Amino acid sequence: MEKMNNSFLTIAMPKGRIFEEAAELLRRAGFRLPPEFDDSRKLILEVEEENLRFILAKPMDVVTYVEHGVADIGIAGKDVMLEEERDVYELLDLKISACYLAVAGLPGTKISDIAPKIASKYPNVASSYFREQGEQVEIIKLNGSIELAPLIGLAERIVDIVSTGRTLKENGLVEYAKIANVTSRLVANPVSYRIKEARITEIVERLAEIIE
Repeated sequence: MEKMNNSFLTIAMPKGRIFEEAAELLRRAGFRLPPEFDDSRKLILEVEEENLRFILAKPMDVVTYVEHGVADIGIAGKDVMLEEERDVYELLDLKISACYLAVAGLPGTKISDIAPKIASKYPNVASSYFREQGEQVEIIKLNGSIELAPLIGLAERIVDIVSTGRTLKENGLVEYAKIANVTSRLVANPVSYRIKEARITEIVERLAEIIE
């Protein structure tokens, strides 16, 4: 692949729902994104009239791309930032894709006194939360269908993202504690921020104007 042209600003975006909300936000801020932008199967999209390049990634990977400088800026959930603790600047709360991290489990159950098992896609968030509670736990990392863990006896509690709580209810689980509110944030690579400060600041200001 040819070396990426430097006058372009590269933005890493998560695929899926956050992508749709973020694209809508950019359009409202006056960025001209072509209509095919929304249903493209491509992983790299160039919008030449705006001098922007978008890299579509898994949500967990956005901050990695930004930290390593292959993307100048990115849109990442606060959940990913708490889990990954990458060296990036958080520039703006975009106030989209609002949800929260919570502890859940089967109703009316107490957790074991000795190293209860906690299942999560967020092992770092989970272990620091329980450490703050003064509890020593065993963390089991899962990549999906976290709600299954208490039902099959794999774990006594889960730490997961909750948006409406419907998934928990449907699986007969209840929430035991709220850990942190989550929204999507605009983040920047520290070196890119120094070199392309004017361009990045312009994007931040245009977005800040339209965020409720």
